[in-house]
Amino acid sequence: MNQSHPPVKRQTILIVSGSENGLVALELALAEHGLGLAYVNRGDAALSLAEEGHVALVLLDAALAGSASLELCERLARRNGLPVLIMSSAPSEDERERARQAGAAGYVRLPFATADAVNNILVELGARGLWSDGAPASLDPANLEINYHTLLAGSPDSILLLNVADRRPIDANAQAETLFGRSVAELRHKELAQLCPPLQQDGRLSADVVDDLIERVLGGEIRVFPLSFQHANGRLIDCEIRLVPLEKDKHHLLHLRLLDVTGQRLAEALRAGQNKLLEMIARGAPLHATLDRLVKLVETQSPELLCSVLLLDEDGKRMRAGSAPSLPGAYMAAIDGMEIGPMVGSCGTAMYRREAVIVSDIMHDPLWEPYRGLASAYGLRACWSMPIMLNEGTVLGSFAMYYREVRHPSTEDQRLISVATHLAGIAIERTRREAELQQHRKHLEELVADRTAALRHAKEQAEQTNAELARALEHLSLTQDELVRRDKLAALGAIVAGVAHELNTPIGNSLMVATTMSERTNGLREDVSAGLRRSALEQYLQQAGEANELLVRNLTRTAKLVASFKQIAVDTASSQRRRFTLDKFVAELVLPLAAALKHPDLRVVQEVAPHLEMDSYPGPLGQALSNLFENSVLHGFGGRPGGTITIAGRAVGEDEVELSLADDGAGIAPEHQGRVFDPFFTTKLGAGGSGLGLHITHNIVTGVLGGRIELHSAPGAGTRFTLHLPLVAPR
Repeated sequence: MNQSHPPVKRQTILIVSGSENGLVALELALAEHGLGLAYVNRGDAALSLAEEGHVALVLLDAALAGSASLELCERLARRNGLPVLIMSSAPSEDERERARQAGAAGYVRLPFATADAVNNILVELGARGLWSDGAPASLDPANLEINYHTLLAGSPDSILLLNVADRRPIDANAQAETLFGRSVAELRHKELAQLCPPLQQDGRLSADVVDDLIERVLGGEIRVFPLSFQHANGRLIDCEIRLVPLEKDKHHLLHLRLLDVTGQRLAEALRAGQNKLLEMIARGAPLHATLDRLVKLVETQSPELLCSVLLLDEDGKRMRAGSAPSLPGAYMAAIDGMEIGPMVGSCGTAMYRREAVIVSDIMHDPLWEPYRGLASAYGLRACWSMPIMLNEGTVLGSFAMYYREVRHPSTEDQRLISVATHLAGIAIERTRREAELQQHRKHLEELVADRTAALRHAKEQAEQTNAELARALEHLSLTQDELVRRDKLAALGAIVAGVAHELNTPIGNSLMVATTMSERTNGLREDVSAGLRRSALEQYLQQAGEANELLVRNLTRTAKLVASFKQIAVDTASSQRRRFTLDKFVAELVLPLAAALKHPDLRVVQEVAPHLEMDSYPGPLGQALSNLFENSVLHGFGGRPGGTITIAGRAVGEDEVELSLADDGAGIAPEHQGRVFDPFFTTKLGAGGSGLGLHITHNIVTGVLGGRIELHSAPGAGTRFTLHLPLVAPR
């Protein structure tokens, strides 16, 4: 079929759908009533045809554009004033309500029967009087009413023709008879409200609700209404009804189309109940409460239904009552503790066989022969039971459905008991797993308690041992302090002797020169009294000049020795902190040191990376490097013709610099490497070494500069001192 059928007639039924299935038959059927058909598969095309004014009614497929179909429905119904019937396979209550709010006149179920669709269209058009002047006489409402019984008989829906005056049906089709369980004659003797339960689901009187609906329809409201009816056997029937007013010979009639949505409501209630049950199971609700909720949920699916859950003992032999809130307590007490077996009613046999057992008539089934009196005493006539399985080999219990009449399960009943059994299995398994977990947890707590006691005992022993170790350590510390004190005193005695020797030489020389010059001065004074000769004066002056040089040299040496003693402690408060570039700082430091070298063949190499900026104390850093430099010159190259001193620097990470001073001199003996930073340790005592230079350097690096210093040396392979310093010194 093409997208549309131009030209569009004045009385045209517009189909808006993505599928053309069934449209050929519908087009032929509508043509018999003088109606045309147009088909489009887009919303904009539908709006365009509606604007032309030839469309009488629209059939809109809900699946055409999802939620956008309701927007299209609203535009067609309210802007263009067209009746719109929504086509859907299984509309939910929520979908129906949203469709009503969008202006939909009703629903046509998919896939539709041609006769049903035509009947819905004719009734809708007849109710609205939407007939063109050129329509054939067969479409006149009067003629439509004359053939009304024929239309009722051919409709697949349940149809009633209601007399508004007495609220009683005057006609009904076979589907309505089946729906109510009453013949047409019986229906004619009942008011519409008498076909309903006394109260509707909202608590209102059914008679008031019926009167209200009729008044609203007669007032021009066109919509689908929910209404609960009652079958002749007392079973409730939830329906959606569509009321269309008709008139014949001044009699006011109502066309009632009833759609049984009981199954849909029950399915929705079951689905919602399942979700709540799963929530209870997930929250760890007690098993009894969960099973009670499950049994009551299943019982709501049928008013005559009674359900029970039996649990199988862990030994796999005896049945225990799980939940049966609607069955007599005495009956459940009687079967509690029974052993399962091949002839133990429905439940015991189902658990024994591990398969469903259907007993439609307890009074005549051999499985119930030993228990017929028990079942009969409580009016139970049918029992269908299904085992609750954990897996193929483990039975947890059974779920049973009882009726007080002989009854065989329908397909829906079998599906319902299968769902109930599955949910019961989830709940029981979860409870068993929780019990096992609780048992494991208890065992674990016992193990933890035992281990805690053992650990507490071990801790007490450890504390006792630690106390003994602490006492031993304290004694050792005292002994060590005493040894250190003795070592320091011994070292101090040795260095005092060395310092005394170092100071004694220049001081002794100075004293000797001063004494000699004192004697010469006294002799000169006598020569002056006796008559000083020029040669004697010149000789005195020459001796005085030589003595003066000796005094200055010896006293200068003494001053340097004293200054080196004062550098043992570095005070950060007296040091100036500033930012400086390391390569430039080293270059400025090395320049005077290299110029003062007395070794013409000794080279100084600088390998400091550029742009390394430090925030530190340049004074102490310069002193440390100078001490290392002088140490290399004095100890590394003493007695050697020449060599190389290399000063290198590089960044390590983002906040540290590595600065090293290395030489290729004599190296340091292994037995001396552990003492080079000790105060007053020197191998050149009396030969220009005070034993304080490296100790002072160590104090500077680890103190004011906030770093550390490492030594790498081997005899004959040179020495390397490496300083690891932060780019930003501590404050």
